[in-house]
Amino acid sequence: MALKSNSSDGRTRSSIQIFIVVGLCCFFYILGAWQRSGFGKGDSIALEISKSGADCNIVPSLNFETHHGGEVESINESESKPKVFEPCHPRYTDYTPCQDQRRAMTFPRESMNYRERHCPPEEEKLHCLIPAPKGYVTPFPWPKSRDYVPYANAPYKSLTVEKAIQNWIQYEGNVFRFPGGGTQFPQGADKYIDQLASVIPIKNGTVRTALDTGCGVASWGAYLWSRNVIAMSFAPRDSHEAQVQFALERGVPAVIGVLGTIKMPYASRAFDMAHCSRCLIPWGANDGRYMIEVDRVLRPGGYWVLSGPPINWKTNYKAWQRPKEELQEEQRKIEEIANLLCWEKKSEKGEIAVWQKKVNDESCRARRDDSRANFCKSSDADDVWCKMEGCITPYPEVAGGELKAFPERLYAIPPRISSGSIPGVSAESYQEDSNKWKKHVNAYKKINRLLDSGRYRNIMDMNAGFGGFAAAIQSSKLWVMNVVPTLADKNTLGVIYERGLIGIYHDWCEAFSTYPRTYDLIHADGLFSLYKDKCNIEEILLEMDRILRPEGAIIIRDEVDEIIKVKKIVGGMRWDTKMVDHEDGPLVPEKILVAVKQYWVASGNSTSS
Repeated sequence: MALKSNSSDGRTRSSIQIFIVVGLCCFFYILGAWQRSGFGKGDSIALEISKSGADCNIVPSLNFETHHGGEVESINESESKPKVFEPCHPRYTDYTPCQDQRRAMTFPRESMNYRERHCPPEEEKLHCLIPAPKGYVTPFPWPKSRDYVPYANAPYKSLTVEKAIQNWIQYEGNVFRFPGGGTQFPQGADKYIDQLASVIPIKNGTVRTALDTGCGVASWGAYLWSRNVIAMSFAPRDSHEAQVQFALERGVPAVIGVLGTIKMPYASRAFDMAHCSRCLIPWGANDGRYMIEVDRVLRPGGYWVLSGPPINWKTNYKAWQRPKEELQEEQRKIEEIANLLCWEKKSEKGEIAVWQKKVNDESCRARRDDSRANFCKSSDADDVWCKMEGCITPYPEVAGGELKAFPERLYAIPPRISSGSIPGVSAESYQEDSNKWKKHVNAYKKINRLLDSGRYRNIMDMNAGFGGFAAAIQSSKLWVMNVVPTLADKNTLGVIYERGLIGIYHDWCEAFSTYPRTYDLIHADGLFSLYKDKCNIEEILLEMDRILRPEGAIIIRDEVDEIIKVKKIVGGMRWDTKMVDHEDGPLVPEKILVAVKQYWVASGNSTSS
């Protein structure tokens, strides 16, 4: 049915919009006071409100529900109560569905296959809410979180013993302290990064995105942050218990992952720098398959850092307790593969070696006639859901121009756009998308005044597009994991990296490669329309609940029909929700669902709030 309006209707709608914004500010102010408590008990809410002098009685009878009629009238929500999701058993507190330890042990150990993603079949999926551990508290705000993590949030002490002399982590009272050390930098990551900066242009914005393979507790990435470099860190869920969990509790981007048999879930030419600090990856094995995979995701002109064995083996072979002949052969293979990949060695000092990938194919003419250089036949270098082929990814035929230094590159036209590499996307449509997200984020900040306060450090965008949301919310206080679903119409992850942001490919019909409670805020734009009839929406929402911290926030933007479905399901999931109109008014069919996950924890065989 067509809807018409006159000038008085317009004034009415304007009044409604003003009331909605004012009312929601009060709604989120109360939630903010609750969240800031840090102990999840909502302590002293009334005192906080009275101290602030906030006037929440401007519109005492405000209705937060949408004013858009559409097909909503045909849905009678009162006829059926939402399904109530019960808490899972406390033993699932740190459950990672696709990296379950018991399931992993049923797969081959060859090439680390058993440490890769192995998701549960339908009959083994949990349909319950993952509880937080007893005593769970809100993590410290950044930058304090870099150095301290509450013990109750990840109560695992094994690394404090195993890595004691390497300064990874120390247990002090009710917190873990992270001195910033690592296996290769026991004196601290800052001094180690200073050494790298003498060779790599870290300070001027040329190097913005980094990949840390086998990251430990991600101290390298944690200390790069102050230099305006954002690192994507990964490590397997293995005997080094909770290393990725610690990284995320610290507020450092990380995922559970391993270099095994499948390609890494990142776009080609994504990273300005890749790094391995004694990561125990056999770089020279299997004809250099893992180095070739790093080459795929390393942008032209990017840097690869290798520190630890076998670098400087002549001096350290006794300390490493390995035969010098074995180490010598290992380094020979690495040097040979680096040469084949057209990487130039820039430095080798102490136990640190740095290579730089050449900027274009013209610099690599010698390898064209080398019989060992097996180039990939596939035109899609971003087809990451297949096995590593051991073939070299060619340079792009059309480069699209030089990549700007950060932060200029955040809003410059990315090379993949200017070269026409993404069908149907022009520089103009890209700029329109960026402007749209600036507008959306401004509206979000009116809804939730804590958005850029530092309250939310780890943020996820489940359907990131060109990274417009992350760019608009960009701040030194937060970072965004930009997820490009495998079902997305356009492959935009490369553009996200060219903006100086980070992200990952993922299929939301499966669990994400992270621990429970690792994100403070989750944003989902059009996700449920995208996955309509593709997989169970209920399972996607349960996964969102798993990875969201207690008292974390959610913003879902979608068509009204999908929002209604979602709202009904989450009615049984211990979320407090409000449905909000589009910032352009109630006649726009796209709506926003804002939510806060309630605080509750495991307690014996039950749960408490």
